[in-house]
Amino acid sequence: MKLIYIRFCFLLLVFFTINNQAQETLPIYTDYLSDNVFLLHPSAAGIGNSSKLRLTARKQWAGVPNAPELQTLSFHTKFGEESNAGYGLILFNDENGFHSQKGLQGTYAYHLPMSNSKMFKQLSFGLAFTFVQNQSDQRTFTGDTGVAAIIESTSYYNADFSVAYHRGGLATYFTVKNLLLTAKNNLNVQEPLDLRNYILSAGYYFGEEENFVQWEPSIMFQYKESLGETIADVNIKAYKRFSKSQLWAALSYRRSFDSNSIENSQFISPIVGLNYKNLMFSYTYTNQLNDIVLSNSGFHQITLGINLWTREPRAAACPNINSNYGSF
Repeated sequence: MKLIYIRFCFLLLVFFTINNQAQETLPIYTDYLSDNVFLLHPSAAGIGNSSKLRLTARKQWAGVPNAPELQTLSFHTKFGEESNAGYGLILFNDENGFHSQKGLQGTYAYHLPMSNSKMFKQLSFGLAFTFVQNQSDQRTFTGDTGVAAIIESTSYYNADFSVAYHRGGLATYFTVKNLLLTAKNNLNVQEPLDLRNYILSAGYYFGEEENFVQWEPSIMFQYKESLGETIADVNIKAYKRFSKSQLWAALSYRRSFDSNSIENSQFISPIVGLNYKNLMFSYTYTNQLNDIVLSNSGFHQITLGINLWTREPRAAACPNINSNYGSF
């Protein structure tokens, strides 16, 4: 364990002393409320009592041509039954009109158990390294003879660092995204150089078995350094358990605070989900509340998941730690 700890500290030193330029990678939505915390926080890799495979598909502004779309496929697990280390992989495809980016993210996490037999307590660290390919499809451009009808592409890499602390029903995460800064995207020379994003999440699960419904309120704050923008999420999630299944629903309100904006953006996102044995399904609808919007059709997202190799619950903890149902 001491050797692993020394290696982890060395990795941290390497990542924090690199100083180049930046690229932003995955956009941040409300996936973490659909039992997909790993998509946002690398320190969640292998953190629970099961391995998790998740597939998401998101469509914005239905009916609007070339509207943004996002697909992700993620998996994370422990290295072994008795190991304190975990790893994860994310594949994503983010399209917006003629521009798209495809990426692969690999994550290493290490978990320090601090619990007794009655309450789960753990401190976790995670590092994620991402490779992204940007693509600009100019074949759809018309009326400009100065633009070649070709597909341009460029690539870059990036990294995130994350810390998590769990104590019973309490779950807290802090992540710095876009930490490893690499060469600038030559498809958009006006892109800001500094795209670090600081994310703090906290929630508490009131999961007493005798309650008719279990509750999990949570908050999330983002601070985008290049824009000086703060984004806040306020969420409430409710669970109802049955013998082999669990129904749940969440409501999320997001508000941005940007001093340079006349009208800061506001979003409301209801989410419904069903867990049956080792399977999970959820649907998210997001509606923008501002007076001026591009479309009234909103954003739609579906998440499908499978929990693999589920072990016994790890003492009293939040649902992200304990999967309550069976596995393959």
